Amino acid sequence: MSTPPVTLMVSRRAACGRYQDLLAWLHEGEQLATDFPGYLGSGILAPPSEGDEFQIIFRFASEQTMHAWEHSASRRAWLERGNGLFERPKERRVSGIDDWFGTNTVQKPPRWKQATAIWLAFFPVSLLFNLLFGHWLAPLDLLPRVLLSTLALTPLMVYLFIPLSTRLLAGWLNATPRAAGRSQELRSR
Repeated sequence: MSTPPVTLMVSRRAACGRYQDLLAWLHEGEQLATDFPGYLGSGILAPPSEGDEFQIIFRFASEQTMHAWEHSASRRAWLERGNGLFERPKERRVSGIDDWFGTNTVQKPPRWKQATAIWLAFFPVSLLFNLLFGHWLAPLDLLPRVLLSTLALTPLMVYLFIPLSTRLLAGWLNATPRAAGRSQELRSR
């Protein structure tokens, strides 16, 4: 039985005047993680211009490979070098598709909202992929054509576009019916 990949989502708020230093330190941490067995990828979502909270994602093949990275001497040294660069760190370990949604909420959005967020990410990327590469793939039979397109699109979707979509749609995804009604009422005033 294979174990599912594990994702560590970390939130770090830049200390006053340390935005660029924190960003450089986060990139150093990403580079450090690439040397560990089981590393599948990572990403840094910088805050909007008026914000100061970074979201960092590290993904490993299993709980065991993430554990080895988390408890390594090189990671401990990296964390020590980061002292004073951030405030109020938050960490959350997740696995599976459900954890793209509701990272800051107790209750996950309904499945139809999750499906909509995924489709809104997938449709334009798939369309663009087919516009750019469709003429090269067209001569291929169906199976290799679908194999190549899914091999190219799946990592892009999992690591970049679906997290981006869920972040951009977070207000809608996490809105409760009562809160959504209230915000509509306030807008109509």
